[in-house]
Amino acid sequence: METLYMVLFFIYGIVFGSFFNVVGLRVPKKESIVLPSSQCTVCHRTLRAIDLIPIFSYLFLRGKCRGCQTKISPVYPLMEFITGILFALAYGMLGFSLELIVALLFISLLVIITVSDIAYMLIPNKILFPFAIVLVILRIIVPLSPWWSSIVGAIVGFGVLFVIALLSKGGMGGGDVKLFFVIGLVLGPIQTLLTLFLASLIGTFVGLIILKKTRKGRKTPIPFGPSIAVAALIVYFWGALIVDWYGKLFV
Repeated sequence: METLYMVLFFIYGIVFGSFFNVVGLRVPKKESIVLPSSQCTVCHRTLRAIDLIPIFSYLFLRGKCRGCQTKISPVYPLMEFITGILFALAYGMLGFSLELIVALLFISLLVIITVSDIAYMLIPNKILFPFAIVLVILRIIVPLSPWWSSIVGAIVGFGVLFVIALLSKGGMGGGDVKLFFVIGLVLGPIQTLLTLFLASLIGTFVGLIILKKTRKGRKTPIPFGPSIAVAALIVYFWGALIVDWYGKLFV
C-alpha cells in the first residue's frame, strides 16, 4: 500500500509540476494562468490534450513541437519529473500528516520560483505572498519546536539577506530576500542559516560551470533562486541530520 501511495504522489507531482511550469512562466509576464490555452511559443499552435501529458508527451514527441518541429525546452519535463520525485519523497518521509501539507506547499513554491528565476531572473511577489500567507497559517497550526522558531527564522532569513543585498549593491535581488523570509518561516533560524550556506556553495559551483561554458565575464548575472531552492529542500528533509553530524565533529 505504501508503494501505491508513493506512485500516486509521484503522479500528482508530475501533474502539478506541469501546472507549476505555466505559473512560473506566465505570472512574471502578468499573464493569466488559465487563458489562453497552452500553445507553441514559435508557431502558436494550440496544444491538444495529448500534447500536454506530463513527461510522456515530451518523450513521445521527441522533444519537438508537433506542428513546427521546434525543439521544446527540456526544462518542462525536468521540472515535472523533479516535482513528482519531491512529492513522493515528502509522503515517504512524512506520511499522511499536517506537516505533509507544509512540505507540499514548500516544494510547490520552490519549483515555481525556480522556473520563474531561470526564465526571467525574477521571483515575483504575486508568487511569494500567497504562499507566505498560507505557510504562516500552517506554521501556527503545525508549529516548529520551540513555537517561536518560525518567527525568529523569518526575521533572520529576511534580515541577513537584506544586509547582504545592501552590501552587494544589487548583487542580491529583492525576490531572494523575500524568499528567505518564507524559508525562515518554514525551517527556523539555524536551518535557515544552513540553507544560506549550502545555497552559496551550490550557487558558486553552478556559476563557475556556467561561466566556463559561456565564457562570459564574472559580472554576468546568474539566477540564485534555483540554488536556494535546492539548498532549502536538502535542509528541509535532512537539515536535522546535517546539524547533528556537524555538532558531533566538535564533541
